[in-house]
Amino acid sequence: MNRVINNPGLVVDDMLKGVLAAYPQLEAAAANPRVIKRTCAPIAGKVGIVTGGGAGHEPAFLGYVGENLVDAVAIGEILSSPTANSFFEAFCAADGGKGIACLYGNYAGDAMNVSMALKMAELAGIRVRTVVANDDVASAPKGKEAERRGVAGELLMLKTASACASLGGSLDDVIAIAQKTIDHTRSIGIGLKPFVIPAVGKANFRIGDGKMSIGVGLRGEPGIRLDDVVSADEMASLMVDAVVTDLPFPPGKRVAVLLTGLGATPLMEQYILYASVTRYLGEAGLTVAVPLIGNFFTSLEMTGVALSVLLLDEELERYMKHPCASIGLKQT
Repeated sequence: MNRVINNPGLVVDDMLKGVLAAYPQLEAAAANPRVIKRTCAPIAGKVGIVTGGGAGHEPAFLGYVGENLVDAVAIGEILSSPTANSFFEAFCAADGGKGIACLYGNYAGDAMNVSMALKMAELAGIRVRTVVANDDVASAPKGKEAERRGVAGELLMLKTASACASLGGSLDDVIAIAQKTIDHTRSIGIGLKPFVIPAVGKANFRIGDGKMSIGVGLRGEPGIRLDDVVSADEMASLMVDAVVTDLPFPPGKRVAVLLTGLGATPLMEQYILYASVTRYLGEAGLTVAVPLIGNFFTSLEMTGVALSVLLLDEELERYMKHPCASIGLKQT
């Protein structure tokens, strides 16, 4: 296993040292190196935005700490939930007196640790409300949306909720926007090669040569089926059909599209796929108003892509286009 690392057991902490050395607008919160915040946080009078998740998804999650975005983030081990104490310290780091919106993915470890952190916050007098991302259409059937995983659509929820908070929205406003966003987002991923966690040294599932795993999770969960690899155009057709028919997305509407590589997919291939995605969305009567293509939510060196589509209204489009600046996302 060839890696640019020191100790396989210390890759997260070593990475965070490099991030803090490179970006002076970020700092560790208190004595906990697994909580990163904006240097200006907390911001008095603003709802604090907190998220969290395992390392290995970079630029998610720490890459979205920034101007008009996330105020503080809790970071776990590779593809593992942050601790309850890390979530609580992120709440403290972002608390400007107007409450905290904690936005995270639908995973058992995250839910358990956020639940414990909420009890700690209550004792500390910090008001925290949560919204859970469950945008992955492959992980549970229609009608059982509450059981679905959160995948890359979580970024869209962070974007709109953070914009609402930065424009003076109340905690109720921010939570409503976050919930509205994730309720109107659908996602699906396709994996072509799995990743290897440095401390483990082997993949936790296999994708054979010439095969693709449809519906992979971003924490290394295998997809719902293995098929032969098809062309980018056929992949786009499959992915667009899976998300558009699930909500559904009515013809004549505008959408935001997030197409993310999973870590090892070249941008060239992402743009090839996006060209077909826009064509199929157009055939469905949908107009792409906000396109995001690149490595926004990865899984170490997994080869593959994930597609998220958000059904916009005037309010959500305004928040999606609101200026922001962070390591992983910049809009002017």
